[in-house]
Amino acid sequence: MAGSVPATSTVPFPRRPPDPGPDAGARHWYENDLGWVTVPGRPLRLVTGVRFDVLDVPAEAGAVALRHLVPGSPVALRGERMRLLVAAGSAEELPELLDWLEWGPLALDLRALGAGGLMEAPAPPERSRGGTPSPVRDRAAAASAAGEYAGECAGSTQGAAVWLRPPGPGCELEASLPALPAMGGVGGAPDLVRLVDTVAAQCHRVRLRRLCARPPACRRNQPLAFS
Repeated sequence: MAGSVPATSTVPFPRRPPDPGPDAGARHWYENDLGWVTVPGRPLRLVTGVRFDVLDVPAEAGAVALRHLVPGSPVALRGERMRLLVAAGSAEELPELLDWLEWGPLALDLRALGAGGLMEAPAPPERSRGGTPSPVRDRAAAASAAGEYAGECAGSTQGAAVWLRPPGPGCELEASLPALPAMGGVGGAPDLVRLVDTVAAQCHRVRLRRLCARPPACRRNQPLAFS
């Protein structure tokens, strides 16, 4: 038929209208530079379970686990909480993994955000004069805000989230995220099992330390479990 559109033509996916609000620059960086999904409204939030899942742990516990992450593996910080980005699908595997590691019966301050979850978006890293992110400067600022990891992270829980280790562009993300071998982890990617075991152990130690610091009356009927 004359004037019909050829079957081989492609139609671009609809794009969200430009956001004139104060988060426009950050939203553009997340959606266009990184290919991450955000949701409308404020504060700016990222959708988990698509490109990544999140382990949300006490900053003190997360700081100890940083040695199990490659330098490009993203880590965010907000007050006393650290968010470790892991491979998509990890949140679903976490309960069974904790049981296998024999951490399942214990009450751990360890949360996972996966499919359908939302994470507050940290401010994008500062950009150099050439317009590219400057992760070294951003890490220095984040480390200062964090009180150099666990040593001084017991301060206020107020304040915006920051990138302790900002994400890299495109496919670099998947190559840096901790994953289980069965989940198709990229060769050389950090081991999710080792990371979870370390974080769980540190969460347990943090809980015991905080419990023992309470007055005796507050500790009554609180069972202690040692590993």
